[in-house]
Amino acid sequence: MSLSYLIILVAVIGCMVLIDRRFGLFFWKDAPRAAAVLVIGVAFFLVWDLLGIHLEIFFRGETSFMTGILLSPELPLEEPVFLAFLCYLIMVLIAGVELAGRRARERRS
Repeated sequence: MSLSYLIILVAVIGCMVLIDRRFGLFFWKDAPRAAAVLVIGVAFFLVWDLLGIHLEIFFRGETSFMTGILLSPELPLEEPVFLAFLCYLIMVLIAGVELAGRRARERRS
């Protein structure tokens, strides 16, 4: 059992928080709405994963970097943390691209 993957996921989420805070992209723009979007996104992908597991499309790969703790058959503890990171990353990227476009238009005018 190893916490490596979980620690790395938490660390990269921390980095996303710093980027978000620095530029006011997602949570620092509208925290209640951001929390709702993040929860809905993670819930959607968890349902997707559980459906894929039920249909025997998805399965857990064995690696020494993971804790080995399962939330349900074939669903490791790290999966919801990864999904939170994935959803957060996408929203920060979308907000960052919008901010960059807005700043570029302001510079042109």
